[in-house]
Amino acid sequence: MTEYTYNSDYLMRDGKPWFPVMGEMHFTRYNEALWEESLRKMKAGGVTIVSTYMIWIHHEEEEGVFDFSGCRNVRKFVELCEKVGLQVCLRLGPWVHGEVRNGGFPDWVVKKGEEGIELRSNDEAYMALVRRYWSRIYEQVEGLMLKDGGPVIAMQLENEYGHVGGFRGEKGEAHMRGLMALAKELGLEVPIYTATGWGGAVIGDCIPVMGGYCEAPWEQSFEEISANTNYVISHVRNDALIACDHHVEGAVTFDESAFPYLTAELGGGMQVTSHRRPVATGPDIGAMSTTKLASGVALLGYYMYHGGSNPKGKLSTMQESRGTGYLNDLPEINYDFNAPVRQYGTISDNYKEIKLLAAFLKDFGEDMAPMKSEIFPEDVKPEDTHTLRTSCRHDDTHGYVFFNNYQRRRTMDDHQGVVFKGLTAAGEVVFPAVDIVGGTYGFFPYHMRMGSAVLVSALATPFCRLNGEEGTYVFYGDYAPRYLWQDGKEADVLHLTREQALNAWKVALDQDYLVISDNYVWEENGGLAVTGNAHTRILMYPEPVKAPAGFGKAGTEGRFVVYEREIIGKGTEAEYRELSGSAAEARRRELFGRAAEDGFQRIFGDADTSVYEITLSYSGKEERSSGRDTLLWLDYAGIGMEVFLDGQKINDHFYTGQKVPVSLGYFGFPEKLEVVVSGLKEDDKVFIESWPEMKGGKACSLDRVEVTEEYR
Repeated sequence: MTEYTYNSDYLMRDGKPWFPVMGEMHFTRYNEALWEESLRKMKAGGVTIVSTYMIWIHHEEEEGVFDFSGCRNVRKFVELCEKVGLQVCLRLGPWVHGEVRNGGFPDWVVKKGEEGIELRSNDEAYMALVRRYWSRIYEQVEGLMLKDGGPVIAMQLENEYGHVGGFRGEKGEAHMRGLMALAKELGLEVPIYTATGWGGAVIGDCIPVMGGYCEAPWEQSFEEISANTNYVISHVRNDALIACDHHVEGAVTFDESAFPYLTAELGGGMQVTSHRRPVATGPDIGAMSTTKLASGVALLGYYMYHGGSNPKGKLSTMQESRGTGYLNDLPEINYDFNAPVRQYGTISDNYKEIKLLAAFLKDFGEDMAPMKSEIFPEDVKPEDTHTLRTSCRHDDTHGYVFFNNYQRRRTMDDHQGVVFKGLTAAGEVVFPAVDIVGGTYGFFPYHMRMGSAVLVSALATPFCRLNGEEGTYVFYGDYAPRYLWQDGKEADVLHLTREQALNAWKVALDQDYLVISDNYVWEENGGLAVTGNAHTRILMYPEPVKAPAGFGKAGTEGRFVVYEREIIGKGTEAEYRELSGSAAEARRRELFGRAAEDGFQRIFGDADTSVYEITLSYSGKEERSSGRDTLLWLDYAGIGMEVFLDGQKINDHFYTGQKVPVSLGYFGFPEKLEVVVSGLKEDDKVFIESWPEMKGGKACSLDRVEVTEEYR
């Protein structure tokens, strides 16, 4: 059995340094028929641990009535993680937040709190409720703990405890210890127990995990907020932005020197709120992640890594809202989060940026994990757009120099002729001068052992290694790399541009291959799974004995072989029309009345609305799980939008300026949808980074509908 431990600097697996990448996916917020595909997408992106909340209200909405069926089937989800080859961290709660109604507490639990039970404490009545719920969880995952040979290696207890509710001081610590004792008593035993540690949260005897987001949609301001500290290379672990709406004083409650710097909630994106709608971009996430590596982090954990949709409740909707006592209104259904893998499984630029680092850590993380960071300079302020932010992460013999010249929503100075210096016990390693322009970030290795060769320095970044230590090393970068080797002995290097690296995938088949493709690629049943459109083009290195299934060889590009796939005779057409006058008013009343019967409420108040009917025609349809999907992209202008199928609301969206994808395969390839756009007014109190064109002081229109096909 694999052994998982830790010391004060890093995690260990079987006694060796281990640098995993963790990604959050909520199984209850996604179609269970597509779980395996999504888990393969996450693994292909470099995720090694899947974290997931056990959201109490999703499983026991009515007291004593448990539901672990369909999208709530945690056992099936964990078994699929094991099948795909991913470890699991169950975030048990019982309170989780997660932008869920009551922070995940069922309404009946909240009512018991109002009647006198002290929630989130060692109150015997509360702990009895937790015992009953966790006992049912254990029944579902029994035999899947690491001790039984299963994939569950970690559990998180509570969330933001002592920061967002709960108790601080000894009473809070005692409750965290009480939860751990209960989990172990029930059989929920794992080698690693974690607790969120930011904002003065208490951790009991757990390992603290930290977070960091590139903006704060929960911030109550309608204005641009100050520059984000998560782009400053720093030894400060606490992100004061997280849940800053709770205004809890105090940074951390634990001795940082006793624990490795682990993260569980780096924002893979951000879930917008009704009043604040920042959009997380690929560079936002890439620069923040690089900054955390430069700061000495020993686990990159992302929340969310996979978006989804809130499940339908029996008694109410499931989103966080001001109506349930929180400060923010969230969409009723949409939990896209602008995540690396989005609401319906589409790829994002955030995914590609994280993959750059995750691929590196998979092959070289054991080497980097023990390295500590020295930061130059140490006192940079987030609003300082003039100073280049750098660090050196190293041991006595080798290391990596990091730089970040990116600050979200700010313009950084260019820096000419920068000379990086790597530190060793024997002295400095001086790099060739290089120009670092504003908006860039990255790292370079020095004295890097590559099989029997040693790379003294290079103005290029390692991506992965193919076929062992004496195989091919893949680097990337848009600078002249200037590889300098020790004693003239060179390793085999395949150099990519940064754009190529963003679209690069390492796949293990009969040997390791590097595939260049702008959509998902993974190994499945010994073959290559490639997601693309009707015409898909990929590059492979080295050349396989046989072309990938469905592809034909189409030439070469440098060291790569080009393959192409054509899918003929399938397609989808979409037409849309705006309903007007009495027809629009009648349909509006019908749709909103039906939605209310289904438990949904209007999310945009009494704003003006426009109603559209979209007609879809297909040339051949299959099940979504067969590998085909059709994506409908809605380009609209308004405060928000709701999508209906057969009179039932299936999605909603708060306007951000982005095109909104709807997977038609996810909903069985419907032939008609209806869209209601609610009007945005110039004086609406809302922060939007990119406002639409206003006509007569408002915007309320569906401007364009596009269709794209995806095949696997």
